[in-house]
Amino acid sequence: MMFHPNSSLSKGDLDMQRIRLFRTTVALGVACLILCMPSISLGWGAGGHMMVAQIAFARLNPHAKAEVKKLLAISIKPTTATAKSKDFVNAAHWADDLRDFPEFDSLLALHFVDTPFSDDGTSLPDVAANNIVNALEANVNILKNSTSDKKRAQALRLIIHFVGDIHQPLHCATRVTSNEPDGDHGGNFVFIKVPGRAKKVKLHSYWDGGLDSFPPMGPHFAAPPLSLIPAAVAKATNANPATDPKLKLDQPFAFQAWADESFVLAKDVVYQGIQNGSAPNATYISNGTRVARQRVAWGGYRLAALLNAIWP
Repeated sequence: MMFHPNSSLSKGDLDMQRIRLFRTTVALGVACLILCMPSISLGWGAGGHMMVAQIAFARLNPHAKAEVKKLLAISIKPTTATAKSKDFVNAAHWADDLRDFPEFDSLLALHFVDTPFSDDGTSLPDVAANNIVNALEANVNILKNSTSDKKRAQALRLIIHFVGDIHQPLHCATRVTSNEPDGDHGGNFVFIKVPGRAKKVKLHSYWDGGLDSFPPMGPHFAAPPLSLIPAAVAKATNANPATDPKLKLDQPFAFQAWADESFVLAKDVVYQGIQNGSAPNATYISNGTRVARQRVAWGGYRLAALLNAIWP
């Protein structure tokens, strides 16, 4: 809208129109920025997180089961998200359900640790101080020592989720190149051609779904039904028993070591042969599915060991 000095509008009316125009311009600018930015995925999809939780819950001792049931029954904000996830398995995706509540945006950086690496010699950025390793340490401390049941209830929900996240390789690595000196944010800026998909998908999202082997989410990030989880869990645990000594279940708080495992797998498996526009071949999909199932199984075993250590 143009303003002419001979307009019949009063100065007050003109000022109000200028304010409205400014606000509209700012709103449009923000909307354009949001639409132009790639969205950042938040970890395994709900199906993968629910698999981790079901594996863990089956291994909890009676004391730990009683404590988690008591804490998950507590209503905490946002109540609409909490009401949908009062059982242990559904509580696993609660931290991702917060995406619709801006007041929890401060938690977004805690789902990952972008440890950088480069194949072309580009200088590596620093690792952010706020990351999933520190978040797990902080929330375990709250769960152990806080006198507030509401704070402990939130900490438990975050721990269930973050233990799953830290076992997703792309939550612990970012590939740095001369074109992306700040990294690709765990494969969120890498788009690949997946068999059976009409559109390219983010490498990160592909791994969130276990390379399409985990129970899929519904519209608007809806969690899959609980009935789909047991069969997926069986495939993961049958191939990856809890007897593997590399699990080190006697070290239930080794968060940095878990992140380091994921980092190595990201470099050696996830990114291998993958660039923007790549089409993963059958060998990549087979190996990737095997790794994704192993990480979910290990996440479940370790989550149980962690909670059993807190509540022996």
